[in-house]
Order: sequence, then C-alpha cells, then structure tokens
Amino acid sequence: MLVVGGGIGGLGAAFSLARQGTTVRLLESAPAFGEVGAGIQLAPNCTRILDDYGLLDEAKSLGVVPDAMVMRDAVDGSELTRLDLRHLEERYGYPYLVIHRSDLHGLLLRACERAGVELVNGAQVTSYENTEDGARVTLDSGETHEAGVVIAADGLHSVARKLLVDDQPVSSAYVAYRGTVPAEQPRVRSADLSEVVVYIGPRCHFVHYGLRGGEMLNQVAVFESPKALAGRDDWGTPDELDAAFAGTCDVVRDGLPFMWRDKWWRMFDRDPVMTWVHGRIALLGDSAHPPLQYIAQGAIMAIEDGWVLGEHVARHRAEDGAVDWTAALAAYEAVRPEHCRRVLTTSRKWGELWHLDGLARERRNVLLRARDTYDYSFTDWLYGPTALTPDQEPEMFTPIPLDSAELGEPVAVGGTA
Repeated sequence: MLVVGGGIGGLGAAFSLARQGTTVRLLESAPAFGEVGAGIQLAPNCTRILDDYGLLDEAKSLGVVPDAMVMRDAVDGSELTRLDLRHLEERYGYPYLVIHRSDLHGLLLRACERAGVELVNGAQVTSYENTEDGARVTLDSGETHEAGVVIAADGLHSVARKLLVDDQPVSSAYVAYRGTVPAEQPRVRSADLSEVVVYIGPRCHFVHYGLRGGEMLNQVAVFESPKALAGRDDWGTPDELDAAFAGTCDVVRDGLPFMWRDKWWRMFDRDPVMTWVHGRIALLGDSAHPPLQYIAQGAIMAIEDGWVLGEHVARHRAEDGAVDWTAALAAYEAVRPEHCRRVLTTSRKWGELWHLDGLARERRNVLLRARDTYDYSFTDWLYGPTALTPDQEPEMFTPIPLDSAELGEPVAVGGTA
C-alpha cells in the first residue's frame, strides 16, 4: 500500500491502514515532515476517531478543551449566539478540541512511526497509473513505486485528481492572515482562553482562541480582497488587511498588529466530485474535497476518510489476510463523497452568511440571537458518528430563510444540502 502525501490526511490514512495490518509506505515531497499554520479546531466527529486510535489523551494534553464557542458581530462586538461546548461533549460523547496544527501533525507522525509505516521524504510524485495488479507512481527523479493500491492524499493541487476530473481550484477572493500571541502579552491576559470566539462582519471575520494550555492566543483574520475581485495578481496584501477591518470593533482591530504580515493564505476550494476511485488509485483529503474553512472540517474530513477506509479494509479482509480492495474502495466511495459534498456546499453558504452587510446582516443577527444555545439542529448532521455506509448518513438540517425575520428577500441561514 502506498500513500502519497505526508500532511494530516496522508498520515491519518497511513496510520489507519497500518493498524489494520496493512504494510504502508508513505511518500512525502518535502525533505522533512512538518506542518505550517497555527491553530486547528477538532469537533467531536474527529475526537471520536482520535479516541478510537488511542490518541485522544495525547491530543488533549497538547491542546485546549474550551468551554464555549461564541459568535459576535465584528462591527459592534455584541454576542449573537453560542455553543456550550461542555454540554456539546455530553451530547456527542467526545470533546471539542483546539490544537496547534503542528502538534496534531506531530502526533499523527509519531503514531505512524510506532505502527511501522515506512516514511519516505523527498519523493515528489509526478504521475499515477494503474497496472495489471495494482498501481504505480513515478517521481520527478524517474524512480517508480508500485503497490496493490495507491491512496493519493496530495492536496489542493492534486496530480491524481486529474485522472478523474479536469477541473481547477476555485478562488473565493478571500484571504486569511494568521498569528499567535504569547501569553505574556496583555492581549492574551484580556482574552477569555476558555472560549473560541468568531467575530463576523461585512466581507470579513476574525477568530481567536487559546492554544497549548493557554500559553498562546491563536488569531485568524479573513477578508475579501478587492484586488482579487479586480483580477490583480498581487492580492491579499497587508494594506488590504488593514482596510478590511477598519470598520470593526476595538477588540478585533487590537488583534491586527499581532498577525504575521509576511505570509498569507489565499482561500480556494474545488467543486464537489462524486467519483474518487480510478482503478486502484483513490483520492483522500484535500485532493478529493478541499473546502473553505468556515465550518472547520477540512482536516477532519481527511481524518474521517482515512478512518472509513481503514474500517472497510477490516471488513473486507479474508481469513488469510488478503484484502478485497475492489470492495473496500467501492464501500469507501459509496459513503464519503456525499458527506463531503454536503460539507463543501455548506461551507460556502456559511461563509456567505458570515460576511453579509446592510439589511441582510441585520436579519441574520436577529435570527442568530433568537437561536437557543442548546439547539443542535445545525450540528447533528456533522458532529455525530462518522457514517460507514450511506444509510448511516444523518439527515441534513432545514435552512431558516433570513426573510423569516420579516426584513426582506429570502436568503438561507446555514445553506442548503
């Protein structure tokens, strides 16, 4: 078994398959394993899998289990709605956890090492092809690797995806800035590190929460780039960051000086595709379903993919140890694309909802303020147990039209399925 890509999705899949007794070689293009970025949120549908893997206690020791998620208006700072994350843990059986992305990556890397995964660096895969008894990948060096199955966890710009669909990443025209603030800064002392807080505003939003047991505050600032909308190549620059948040409340603006200004992340996704398997080559993670980040499910979907694939390998393993890969891959493809399609489309709609202006913003705020803290109708489809078969996929939520606030034309809260 070959896994291509040493990010969170690739490592998660490699570990999932290795724990089922599969011999796994993982090919990573970088000369060393590592992960860039800052914080990442792990909802119960992910911490449930980490617990099954025996990794949840280690993850909790590296991260923070917050008490609440709070949504505020970025313009006036007022609270709009919240989730009681301790009650949410009781409902779903597993915690909502925030962790540094590099800590999660390192945790999965160590798990792969313990499970005996062969880790190969400096292996840039340039092509994939099926063979008579499996699949083959070719590296930029000309070297080839063959296996019975190849899992392509090769990211947003996946080479393997081209075997299945001729498409390109879709630009949202939004860009993210990140930054971490050390605990000794007054900025951290004034923040409630027991809360994940998102300030939603016109064409922008701002997120902050504690990391590493309160040693730092993680911040993310996201905004729509006028330069991107104008078709310019130099979009998402720091001057645009400052302009985008000029009309926001003091708490948000006070966080801007702590953002890293020498790098930023332009936000792309891809349109959903329902075919992920080509012979003995299968897509996983962002190669199959790169989302916008508004419901914080990108890395989680990749971890779910690996877990589901591992469970179907176990179900389709004969007494002599041989795996019916055709059946296992078919079962994987029967359930994961539809779930991920829902996440991708809902993420886009949720982003639109966050960034409303004018009367639409006022309607949204009225409806969010009316929501009961313990109403889980918008999370049950997402945070419950990961489906292994299509019949286990829960019902989607029912969108609430914004015009039910009696303030104008209909726009759906929460998006559509």
